[in-house]
Amino acid sequence: MKQHFMMFAAYNQWANGRLYDAAADLDEEELGRDVGAFFGSMLGTLNHLLAVDRVWMKRFTGEGDAPSNTAAILYRALPALKLAREAEDRRIVDWVSGMGDKAIAGRFSYMTVDMRTVSQRLPPALSHFFNHQTHHRGQAHMVLTVLGRPSVPLDLMLFQRSEEGRAYA
Repeated sequence: MKQHFMMFAAYNQWANGRLYDAAADLDEEELGRDVGAFFGSMLGTLNHLLAVDRVWMKRFTGEGDAPSNTAAILYRALPALKLAREAEDRRIVDWVSGMGDKAIAGRFSYMTVDMRTVSQRLPPALSHFFNHQTHHRGQAHMVLTVLGRPSVPLDLMLFQRSEEGRAYA
């Protein structure tokens, strides 16, 4: 099970890198343009992904900063957002890599935004965590399409065929 989640942590890091490389070609107006995505713009979508990852990592680890609003714009400039994203991705990879099989198969408890205490098994929560990232990367991909930018292949199979992903194929 640990290998499975290590693959998704590495895939997440790889896919985010590709997406941010594509977003780097957008100018400030394009980054902020509301194109009808759930979080409006590329900047809104990328900030949401980072905000939610921080919320979940705080829940999983009990450490780190977690915004109270998952629609918060944490960074208005892409270079600063990219640095924060890269740091969070390293944190995710390191955390999953450092967990033992017993811990990864265990339970955890956390407080929801509406102040309810939830206790659940970690594997389904991790599956949600990585699936959520994929979902919103798809929306960011749509933003690139609407802005007339080239497609950015983000498929898991493409990752597994890459140098970074061969260990997980």
